[in-house]
Amino acid sequence: MTEIDQLRGRMARQAMRFASVKGYSPSPVPKVNILYVNEYYPRQPVMYEPGIVIVFQGHKVGYCGNKVFQYDPRNYLLMTVPLPFECETFASPQQPLVGLAVNIDTQVLQDLLIDIGDDDYLMKPRVESSGVNLAPLTDEMLCATERLLDVMEKPLDARVLGPQIVRELLYYVLRGSCGASLQELVNRHTHFSQIAKALRRIESQYADNLNVEQLANEVNMSISAFHHNFKAVTNTSPLQYVKSYRLHKARLLMVHDGLKASTAAIRVGYESASQFSREFKRLFGMTPSDELARLRDSNVMMQG
Repeated sequence: MTEIDQLRGRMARQAMRFASVKGYSPSPVPKVNILYVNEYYPRQPVMYEPGIVIVFQGHKVGYCGNKVFQYDPRNYLLMTVPLPFECETFASPQQPLVGLAVNIDTQVLQDLLIDIGDDDYLMKPRVESSGVNLAPLTDEMLCATERLLDVMEKPLDARVLGPQIVRELLYYVLRGSCGASLQELVNRHTHFSQIAKALRRIESQYADNLNVEQLANEVNMSISAFHHNFKAVTNTSPLQYVKSYRLHKARLLMVHDGLKASTAAIRVGYESASQFSREFKRLFGMTPSDELARLRDSNVMMQG
């Protein structure tokens, strides 16, 4: 076993101490969650919030449209928009999946870009960017992540020093091969940022009667341009995204807030409970009640 493998193993053991449930557990550092799973999960729909996922042990394979991406101890995942996709988890009791997820704070990102200024090492924004990216985990990022785990040991260190290390991690991502995607998140003059604005509208008003023409008008795009750019970022159509977002939110409401399926359906914008049940089963492969029982039995905490 190499020295770097030993380091990853030590970091995995350290992170596991803060895992209170399977799935995602809050860590002592704000905006950082611990990822822990000790069994294999077949391909299933998930919805990730914008963030960076760093894995110390085990791996996941994501499927988004025709893209397949594996994030593991050598490659981190960068999500720049809330994105529904499918995910397969490779883990076991002997070799659990362990990692952490860092939420992206756009204000911190903007402050970083102001500090960086006009230095030319950042990649120029591309014509089209996807909301999901993979990049090699650099030595600098691994070192910063090790220090992030260290400060979790003391509450005051976690609260005061933790956010500074998270900022450092964002800096290294900006300087890496995914830098352009992260930069475009706060650049108002790119198609990506316009689609990100539409996604924020969906995120805040998903229960409303949203239509494509309205969303396109709000970001000053024609309907055809909006469709094209939306699919480039999310690998799906606007209406399919809204439907998937509503169903994922309904599942969270049932699991976290204890709502009945009929109440959750109304809360996310469905007028017909039967239509909700049909579309829920089509996405998740089982009825709302069966999915709720499965998640409770497995004691998995989904990312919200």
